[in-house]
Amino acid sequence: MRKIVFDVETQNTFRDIGKNDPSLLDISLLVVYDYTTEKYTSYMEKDFSALWKVLEEIDLVIGYNSDHFDIPVLNKYYPGDLSTIGSLDLLKEVQASLGRRLRLDVIAEGTLGINKSGHGLDAIKWWKSGEIEKIRKYCEDDVRITKEIYDYALQNKSLKYKELGKVHEFPLDVSRWEQRSVKKPAMNLTLGI
Repeated sequence: MRKIVFDVETQNTFRDIGKNDPSLLDISLLVVYDYTTEKYTSYMEKDFSALWKVLEEIDLVIGYNSDHFDIPVLNKYYPGDLSTIGSLDLLKEVQASLGRRLRLDVIAEGTLGINKSGHGLDAIKWWKSGEIEKIRKYCEDDVRITKEIYDYALQNKSLKYKELGKVHEFPLDVSRWEQRSVKKPAMNLTLGI
C-alpha cells in the first residue's frame, strides 16, 4: 500500500473570503510525506503537476482535518476529484472515539510530548510577507507531527491528549486504517494518455 501524509497552508482565511468554505481558499504551499520514499516534499501551485502524479499513484492519503479542510482546498486545483482517493482523517478518528474534536497541538502534546511550531494564521502572515521558507518549515513540522501520531496510533491502538495539565489516553479502532478501499478512477486524469 502506498500512502502519504499531507498538510495544506493557505494564502487567506475564511474571514477574507466571507464564507466558511475551504474550496474558496487559495493554497500557498503544501507538504507531503511519502512512506515509499521516506521523504518530505513541498509543493507550490507551480509544482502541482508533479503533485498530481504522486496523488494518482497512492492508495491512502492521511491528514488531520483533511477531509473537511485540506482535500476540499486542494480539490479546487485538481482536474479530477480527490474524493476518489482513499482517505484517513485522524481528526475524524479522534472524534469517533472521544465524541469531540481536539486540535492537533493537544494530541501532539499528549501523545508525543511536543507542540506545533506555529499556527495556520502565522503561515498566512508569512505568505503576505513573502517568507516562503517559514511556511515550508511550519507545514513540514505539521506533517511530521501528523505522521508520528498516525504511526503511534497504529502501533498502540490509542492516542493521548493533554488537558488541564493532565494526560488522558483513549482507544482507537485502527483495524481498518490500512485496509481502506481505494476508489481510484479508471484512468489518470492528468498524465498524458
